[in-house]
Amino acid sequence: MKLGRESARVVALCEMPLESAWARTTHLGIGAHADDLEIMAAHGILECLNRSDRWFSGVVVADGAGGPRAPAYAELGEREMAAVRAREQLKAAGLGQYSALAMLGYPSNLIKRAGHVAVVDDLRSILLAARPELVYTHNLADKHDTHVAVALRVLEACRSLPEEQRPLRVLGCEVWRDLDWLCDADKVRLRVDGHGDFLSDLLGAHESQLATGKRYDLGTLGRQRAHATFAESHVSDDATALSWAMDLTPLIAEGAPSELAGELVERLRRDVLARIARLS
Repeated sequence: MKLGRESARVVALCEMPLESAWARTTHLGIGAHADDLEIMAAHGILECLNRSDRWFSGVVVADGAGGPRAPAYAELGEREMAAVRAREQLKAAGLGQYSALAMLGYPSNLIKRAGHVAVVDDLRSILLAARPELVYTHNLADKHDTHVAVALRVLEACRSLPEEQRPLRVLGCEVWRDLDWLCDADKVRLRVDGHGDFLSDLLGAHESQLATGKRYDLGTLGRQRAHATFAESHVSDDATALSWAMDLTPLIAEGAPSELAGELVERLRRDVLARIARLS
C-alpha cells in the first residue's frame, strides 16, 4: 500500500501479514486525530472485541502536531509531539485489539483543502484493502473544521469506489458536537454500555491529551451515560451508555453533504416549532 506522506505509518496489530490484517476488517474507524477513534467509534471497537469473526481497524488522518500542550510536553517540537501522540494511539490500538492501524500523517491544512487528492487517494487505498462493512467517521455537524473535512474526504473516497466495493454503511459520530439535537427518527442508536472500565483505559492511553486538563475520558463516558438517561422520557432505560450517529450512507452514492445536513437541521426546526404551536 503506497501512501502519500513519507511519515505515514501502517501496522498490523497481530501476528499476520498487513494485507491479511486489513482484509479481515469488518468495522473501520476513520478519525482526524489520535484519540478520536476511541471517542467516536467505541461502538465498533466493542462490536469486535474478543471476536474471531469481526475485526476493527483504524485510520488517523492528521499528524497530531498541533493542539494544546501540557507543561510536561511544552518543550517538544511539532515532530516530537506528533511522535508522542502516535505512540499513544498505538497503545490504544493494542488495548482495543485492532486488526490494523494507519496513521497518515497529514497536516490539517492539507486535509481541509478541498480538491487535495492525496488524502482521498490514501483513504481509497485503505477502503479497497479492508472492504469494511461499516465505517465510522466524524459527523457533518461537528464544530471542528478538520473533523468535518475528514468526513467529507471519507465520502469522496467511498464515492470513488466501484459500487460493489463500497462499505454497506457509513456513520458520522460524535466528538466536538454531540448529536442529541437530531430528531429521534434521524438518530442512529449505538449501545456502548457494559464496558466503562475498558473504554476508560482506551481513552487513558492518550496521556498527553488528558494532561492538558481536558478530561476526554470523563467527558466521553459522561456523555454516553447522559444519552442513555435522556434518550426516552416515558420508558425505563434499557441501556446505561449510548452514543448517537448520523447516517451518512446515502451520500456514498449521491447527494450533497450540505443538503443532508441542512435537511436534518430543518427537521429539528420544524419539530421545535410544531411542538410550540401544538401547545400554545
